[in-house]
Amino acid sequence: MKRGLLTCLSLLLLAACTADRPAPVISLSTEHAPATIVNYDPIKGDNYRVLKGDTLYSIAFRSGQDYRDLASRNQLPAPYTIFPGQIIKLSSRPASVSHRNVTPRQKIDKKPIAKAESTQYSRKQVVNKNVTAKPAAPAAHGWQWPTQGPLVLGFSSRQDGNKGLDIGGNRGDSVFAAAPGKVVYAGSALRGYGKLVIIKHDDQYLSAYAHNDDLLVREQQWVKAGQLIARKGDSGTNGVKLHFEIRRRGEAINPLLKLPKRG
Repeated sequence: MKRGLLTCLSLLLLAACTADRPAPVISLSTEHAPATIVNYDPIKGDNYRVLKGDTLYSIAFRSGQDYRDLASRNQLPAPYTIFPGQIIKLSSRPASVSHRNVTPRQKIDKKPIAKAESTQYSRKQVVNKNVTAKPAAPAAHGWQWPTQGPLVLGFSSRQDGNKGLDIGGNRGDSVFAAAPGKVVYAGSALRGYGKLVIIKHDDQYLSAYAHNDDLLVREQQWVKAGQLIARKGDSGTNGVKLHFEIRRRGEAINPLLKLPKRG
């Protein structure tokens, strides 16, 4: 009996000693988690019905536009909140909504699905902030490689394939504009791309530079081919690399068709 009482008292004292001790905190960082390939298929047509998971940035990227133009055309103030079922005008032309993107009699869900994330770039290293002269279109001078390093993953035309080139290297390696144009996006709001720069070259072509550590240009800044725009990193992915895309009217094409052959 005494032994049983002693055992119970021991257990109660042990519980009392540990009752105020906080539980261990387990940090589940996703900073270097394996990357999930996010394929942004092109959007065709004059209008688009918003689906769950869409953002104004992704719609602009998929349609080959500047998100500011979409926001202005659709009277969307910052932070550019959109809703499932909402119609986004992709063109100024009056036209019917693309049947591929419409569910008949679908109601607008007033629960917001996206808003702007703060743009991230290195203010101390922003270059040519006051560049205003419009460079020549890429067709005039051709394209160039955006960075040095081994090609670790090529382009795939498969539905779930890689929609660009993954170029390895070291953290902090220079990333250059592959052709002249205007920076239409610099931030980290596109899921799967990390810190991203998007350059619009003309009415047809965009180029995208993903997974950077530092962004060295501002939105609406004109850049020249070969101009330093970012530093290579591993934001949003599982290793240091640059993911590089060229898109024609919103559709990803194989960059090797445009880039010069390496020696």
